[in-house]
Amino acid sequence: MLIEHLSIIGVGLISGSLARALKKAKLVGRVTGCNRCEDTLKKAVELGVIDDYTLDISEAVKGADVVVIGTPLSATEKLLPQIAEALDAKTVLTDVGSAKASVVNAARAALGKNFPKFVPGHPIAGTEQSGVEASFAELFIEHRVILTPVEETCNKAHKLITDMWQAVGADVIDLEVVHHDEVLAATSHLPHMLAYALVDCLASMQERDEIFKYAAGGFADFTRIASSNPDMWHDICFSNRDALLKTLDVFSDHINQIKAAIEASDSDQLLEIFKRAKQSRDEFVSSRK
Repeated sequence: MLIEHLSIIGVGLISGSLARALKKAKLVGRVTGCNRCEDTLKKAVELGVIDDYTLDISEAVKGADVVVIGTPLSATEKLLPQIAEALDAKTVLTDVGSAKASVVNAARAALGKNFPKFVPGHPIAGTEQSGVEASFAELFIEHRVILTPVEETCNKAHKLITDMWQAVGADVIDLEVVHHDEVLAATSHLPHMLAYALVDCLASMQERDEIFKYAAGGFADFTRIASSNPDMWHDICFSNRDALLKTLDVFSDHINQIKAAIEASDSDQLLEIFKRAKQSRDEFVSSRK
C-alpha cells in the first residue's frame, strides 16, 4: 500500500480525481475528506471518492500519512496555520495549486519545523468543469504534474509525492518555483484571461444575441475555458500577480502590433505574424503526439 491514510482538504475535481485514481489502483487504504460544505462531503462519500469526512481540519490532518490541499489558493494560505497545528511528524503535505511562490512562502511561514515535509505540486490537468461530481480516475493519465521542491524539501517526502502522481499515470517533472510561475502565467493563466475577456467583451455588446447565435466551432473551442471556476481563477490572478502582469504586457504589445499592421494595411507584416503562429502551433501539436 503506497498510502495507508490520505486526507484531502478541499474535495473537488483535482483532489477527487486523485482519490479515485489511487482507490482504483488499490494504492490507498483510507481517504478522509474535509470541506466547509457538508453536502459536498456527503456527495463525495456517496460517489465513493472518500471513505469518511470531518468538518474539522485538525481531525482531518491528525494521523494522516499524506495530506493533499485542494482548496482555492486564497484559502490554502489561510488554512496552513490550522494544518500546521495538527501535523504529525510522519505526515507529508502537498498541494495542487496553479501558482507556487505564494503558497511556498505561506507554507514556510506557517509550518516551521515541518516545512521540509511540504512538497508543492501542480497537476497540469483538469476540465472546464469543477466540483467532486466532475472528478474521474483517468484525469491524470499522460498529463504532467509539476513539483517545485525547494532546498529544504525532504527527499523522502519528495519521492513519496512523485511516486503518488506517477502511480495515477502522470508524467512528473520538477521545476524551480519562480520558473514554474513564469511558465504557467504564459501557458495557462494568460489563455484563461483571454477566454474570459473575449466572452465578456462580446456579451456586453448590443448585438450579443446575434453574435452568439452565429458563433461557430472555433469560438466554442477558443472560449471553452471561460466556463472554468471563476473563484479559482480570481485567486490565481492575485497569487501569480507579478508573472501574469508581465505576460499580459507582452501579449498587449503583440496585439498592438497586429492592430498597427491592419491600420497600416501592412499585408507582409500581418501575414508573417500569422505564418509564425501557425508554424509554432503545428510544431506544438506534433510534439504532443
